[in-house]
Amino acid sequence: MAHVSAAERRPQLIKAAIGFMAREGVAAGSTRAIAAELGVAQATVHYTFGTKEELYRAVMEQLTHDLVEQVTRAAPADASFEDTVVTLAEALWRTVLEQPASHQLLTELSMLALRTPHLKEALQSHYGEVLAVTTKLVDEAAERTGHQLGKPAGTIARFFLAGFDGLTMQHLSLPDEEAESACLRALVSAVLAMA
Repeated sequence: MAHVSAAERRPQLIKAAIGFMAREGVAAGSTRAIAAELGVAQATVHYTFGTKEELYRAVMEQLTHDLVEQVTRAAPADASFEDTVVTLAEALWRTVLEQPASHQLLTELSMLALRTPHLKEALQSHYGEVLAVTTKLVDEAAERTGHQLGKPAGTIARFFLAGFDGLTMQHLSLPDEEAESACLRALVSAVLAMA
């Protein structure tokens, strides 16, 4: 069997870990189970990542990157400020509806990270990146459209993300499409009023 370098194996293991833990949960995500998911020796996981926590960190980074990329791609180039905010919120909500397992996995990893010192930095990095991208998108939309923001873009971004996280948790816990749609519209209206 040909040797596969750690650099080549890394994305394969991250993908396998995401698939396995999205299906079975973080608690089941041992290095042994993830290695079996990919069909490699457990030592391969340890060689590639060192520790299970480093693998979890890589999973959080990949999930964050994927979600940010999907939403950023949806940013309109020529819409009004209001339409841009609506489009971005809808694009982010679509990721919840289409990829609930990814959002659930990210939520589980976030809760684990709160009590795992080695993962706390990964959690701060995740939220920091999401906040930075959201702030940037708000700033860019305001600049592109000539919209004078009523509050700093970072404050608007934090407000939106706090509400969005709550809606996501409600969707994962007690889905109600009609209520969620109404709440998302209300959140967007509140964000626009703040902006």
